[in-house]
Amino acid sequence: MSDSGTIRTGIGGWIFEPWRGTFYPKGLSKTKELEYAGQHLQTIEINSTYYGTQKPATFAKWASQVPNGFIFSVKGNRFVTNRRVLAEAGESMEYFIKSGVAELGDRLGPLIWQFAPTKKFDVDDFGAFLDLLPKKEAGLPLRHAIEVRNPSFIDPDFIALARKKDVAVVYAEHFEYPEIADITADFVYARLQKGDDAIETAYPAEALDKWARRAKVWAQGDVPDDLPLAAPDHRPEKRPRDVFVYFIHEGKVRAPQAAQALKRRVAK
Repeated sequence: MSDSGTIRTGIGGWIFEPWRGTFYPKGLSKTKELEYAGQHLQTIEINSTYYGTQKPATFAKWASQVPNGFIFSVKGNRFVTNRRVLAEAGESMEYFIKSGVAELGDRLGPLIWQFAPTKKFDVDDFGAFLDLLPKKEAGLPLRHAIEVRNPSFIDPDFIALARKKDVAVVYAEHFEYPEIADITADFVYARLQKGDDAIETAYPAEALDKWARRAKVWAQGDVPDDLPLAAPDHRPEKRPRDVFVYFIHEGKVRAPQAAQALKRRVAK
């Protein structure tokens, strides 16, 4: 068994006008952009699923356009997470899961569930939500990650709950939202959102070097010593973990270059 999980670096989505001529070659057909991105990146977070339902044929088409080993993460629909009582999300969740995500096949990675900044932590409320998360769909195992944006989640009870349910807490590097780097599942999911388009690789070299070191620590099953934890007294079992790192939001124009630069560093 390898002593390190697989580290994949990527971006959010693949359709973005400023990438044409900066990441995508000039003149590349729009219909070829996903294929090109799949050849030069390792993973993409599908965000369109947050706003609307996709068809099974669409998921199957996306899967056919990327190479073996490429992984999509899929953002859960907002009608599942944007509600006062999460226990009532079952019907919406089932509708989303049955919409065709399994058509991604072996290209299917984690499902990410994002919550509004106004959503506060309540152990019963979130426990009910985590109980709704399916373990499989059409024979495929499902992995889940949750991104929370309210400071009330900086709570050891939240970490214990996520760990009990084997659900990853997204580490979100952000200018406004809380950063929670506790490991709670058999994989790690990070969204880096402090990029700068004035920098060719969105992040300066020194910052990318630090992220490469952190990603390697995560992949080896340990916890970086320079990131904030909600439950610092509880260390997870040390075992290899796959790591997904996405460059999102700020510095989006240079996000593909950031993902490629980090990929080169973790390969060393």
